[in-house]
Amino acid sequence: MIKRLLSYFYPVKIFSQKSALSQTLEITWSNGDLVMDSLNTNYSYGSLQRILKLGLKNIGFAKIKQMQHILVLGVAGGSVIKTLVDEIEFKGKITAVEIDSEIIKIANRFFKLNEIPQLEIVIADAFEFVLKTTEKYDLIIVDIFQDTKMPNFLFESFFIDRICLLLKNKGNILFNTMLLNEADNLRNKKLIADFKKQSFAIKTIPRVEQHNELIIIEKLI
Repeated sequence: MIKRLLSYFYPVKIFSQKSALSQTLEITWSNGDLVMDSLNTNYSYGSLQRILKLGLKNIGFAKIKQMQHILVLGVAGGSVIKTLVDEIEFKGKITAVEIDSEIIKIANRFFKLNEIPQLEIVIADAFEFVLKTTEKYDLIIVDIFQDTKMPNFLFESFFIDRICLLLKNKGNILFNTMLLNEADNLRNKKLIADFKKQSFAIKTIPRVEQHNELIIIEKLI
């Protein structure tokens, strides 16, 4: 309790662990809340939760609440899952894919993800998972980072075409991206242009929490 109170004045780190895939992982009290951080960025809760919650609001909480199956690619501490369950009161199934098993152990310990009954966590590479799954999803949330970097495969046509195929009609994709330089800007512009050629509605929310751009996609047919 004392550490939580002190966190309103300055961040209080309570846990740190090295991970082969994510390098440094830290749990910190910040402004009265627990957050998960990597070496250079927020991984869960804190600013990241605000970013993804804004994207979900743009899709529509009422629409999401009526969905049946949501796929989350990139779990970390599971802040977007907590938003879905606690704030939106989503009752359907959530499948969450995370490549780093150490992150899930930490998330279970500090954020109690293992106590969410409708949540299935799959330890796997997101690219391999979307190749193999035969499920269809109402909402696919893409939130995959290695510290401040995003894997290249996320922006390759094959991956994009595949997640679009997994989307139900009128379903949505919420894609969280980070813009740190001009190359990142051009990358996002190309992705957006590719979607505009297809049967999708697409909008962006730029400069969320300074460096993030949300891309929100709806499958029209």
